[in-house]
Amino acid sequence: MGLTSRSGIVPLNLMNDIAGPMARTVADAVKLLDVVAGYDPDDPVTEAARTHKDASYSAALVGGSLKGARIGVARFVMPPTADPDVVKLFNDALADMEKDGAILVENFTIPGFDSVESLSMGCGIAERFKFGLNDYLASRDPAPPVKDLAEITASRRFHPSIEVRMRNAEASQVRPTNDLVCREVQQKRGDTVIKAMEEANVSAIVYPTWDNPPRLIGDLTTPAGDNSQTLSPGTGFPAITVPMGFVRGEFPSGMTFFGSAWSESALIKLAYSYEQAANHRRPPASTPPFK
Repeated sequence: MGLTSRSGIVPLNLMNDIAGPMARTVADAVKLLDVVAGYDPDDPVTEAARTHKDASYSAALVGGSLKGARIGVARFVMPPTADPDVVKLFNDALADMEKDGAILVENFTIPGFDSVESLSMGCGIAERFKFGLNDYLASRDPAPPVKDLAEITASRRFHPSIEVRMRNAEASQVRPTNDLVCREVQQKRGDTVIKAMEEANVSAIVYPTWDNPPRLIGDLTTPAGDNSQTLSPGTGFPAITVPMGFVRGEFPSGMTFFGSAWSESALIKLAYSYEQAANHRRPPASTPPFK
């Protein structure tokens, strides 16, 4: 949180929302990060980037960086409903990293993380989505065709599966005023994570980005398994996901490298090294090649 601007983002929860590059490869993503990272006067949280931003993230594209790296294996984020094929890919990825010299700390845990999470009432999406979205729509020029969440909800121009969520958000009547409390909770989460990492002497944590193949639109009953929301948004710490293979022959599955605040360059080194060694990326059959 603070390296890239949130200005212009359609908000879900601006206490957690972060913009980051999505690209074909780690190298491509890092080239974009070099451009978008830094201070933005339209987002005060990026003030910290003035002193913490690295001069060049592309300089971290160094192969062979897994050798000697101590990495925590965060199996605790994976529920019993995790897809067996995803779990196998993850175990294979861990074995590949060990072959490249990584020192894996199995069953890495974060004691006390759940107790900190219990302090976050009032800091979630349900309380903040309506007001963040309404502010965003009011700031657009030219004005969008809808002015607020109430109009969107009344239009019913969305999939029925999210209607309850939309109406619950619209029912919020009082704009949250507990930003300071929520930032303190975020700080406590981060401190808890850092303490666990320091005690285990690990420089990064890895886990499957998703535990299950993607759901069909409207399916809210089968396991979702979105681990990308477990650690990074709630702490504001960086994370990067890279391909670790495919399930069912066609669904890509990723592994996330997560680290402490402002450790982007260290994560890039690890993710790039794994990507180069494993080489799992496969262009989608549905899109033509770039020329």
